[in-house]
Amino acid sequence: MQINISGHHVEITEALRNHVEEKFARLSRHMSRAGNAKVILSVEKSIQKAEATIKVNGGSVFADASGDNMYASIDALTGKLDRQLIKYKEKQSSHRGSQQLEIDESE
Repeated sequence: MQINISGHHVEITEALRNHVEEKFARLSRHMSRAGNAKVILSVEKSIQKAEATIKVNGGSVFADASGDNMYASIDALTGKLDRQLIKYKEKQSSHRGSQQLEIDESE
């Protein structure tokens, strides 16, 4: 998965970049093809905010999280994205058509 990380009023350190890449690697197991993720980390007064948009087949998934700590915000963000990607994946697989059961009546 290609991850674009940008900061708004915050410097993206190597530790922050590694933390984001480590957490987003876990999300790639829900995607059949490598997607594109855009992550924006920002600071507004004392609130640390993380938001992300992931491009998936035929759409996109967006989530944001905020808190007192940037690492906790990133963890909450990936948790939200994880749940949304699971829901999106289940919705896509359920719309592929229902399977019909064949009954053997040779008795």
